[in-house]
Amino acid sequence: MAQGKILLKPGTLWTSVKERTEHALQCGALLSIPTEFEFVEQDGVRFLVRILSNLNRKKAAKEKQEKQSATSGEEFNPFLPYEEDLFVADISDTHVCILNKFNVVDYHLLIITRGFEEQESLLTLEDFTAMWACLADFDGLAFYNSGKSAGASQRHKHLQLVPLPLAPSGLQIPIEALLRSAQFQNSNPTSAKLPFVHAFASLNSNWVRSPFAGAQATLEVYRTLRHAVGLDPKQSGAYNLLATREWMLIVPRSQEHFQSISVNSLGFAGALLVRNTAEMDILKAQGPMTILKNVAVS
Repeated sequence: MAQGKILLKPGTLWTSVKERTEHALQCGALLSIPTEFEFVEQDGVRFLVRILSNLNRKKAAKEKQEKQSATSGEEFNPFLPYEEDLFVADISDTHVCILNKFNVVDYHLLIITRGFEEQESLLTLEDFTAMWACLADFDGLAFYNSGKSAGASQRHKHLQLVPLPLAPSGLQIPIEALLRSAQFQNSNPTSAKLPFVHAFASLNSNWVRSPFAGAQATLEVYRTLRHAVGLDPKQSGAYNLLATREWMLIVPRSQEHFQSISVNSLGFAGALLVRNTAEMDILKAQGPMTILKNVAVS
């Protein structure tokens, strides 16, 4: 990306997100999934747990995709091409920003590569440049689900970005109750009071002023955190990566599900999603932190 350029004009992303969301809702391209929520506490964290009210839209779309794949003989890729009505902005030579079609959180964005790259491939300088270009105008939580075992639902490489706060009350990100206990040492990896393998480091919020420089520094932090949790430097592996303007957290994964409950990066932010009351009962009986421990690496 050293020779590339950022196409996203500073100060325009948030306005574009709101305008495109309104457009996509009106034309039917954006199929938001309604939820209810409650808080479930464990180990000093007030987890935000959403329960889906209706999955019919996503189920129907998935069946349509499977039919298309069967007809064409090729796996359906919703990002190549992406739906024009979901387009938000060109970020760079290598990335564009679109709306998440089946969003549970309002203004949920996907930062996708223009050409096909595997979701399980290592994050690059270009990926982090696109991330910082968006974070400059969008105070949010960026995250990456590396592979199916980490909760990825699409093979085409994409980071995701949701606005803060995640919860309507309390901390902006529920897991920060434990992250704050970690002792920062510049960008050196450290650990928080989490009962599974992870590594955590501070980022510099001033990097939003220079996405290229921020991306280079973040790439080094990313590599250091991967090394700290024992991930192969040349092979991606299954993990969740979470980043704000201030910090980055990496969590290796052992499996996608706890019983029937799927967990992605947002779970490690302290925001879980269940599909029905039966899954909510499982979550309450086991405890959300216990579920995270089971899908991570102990």
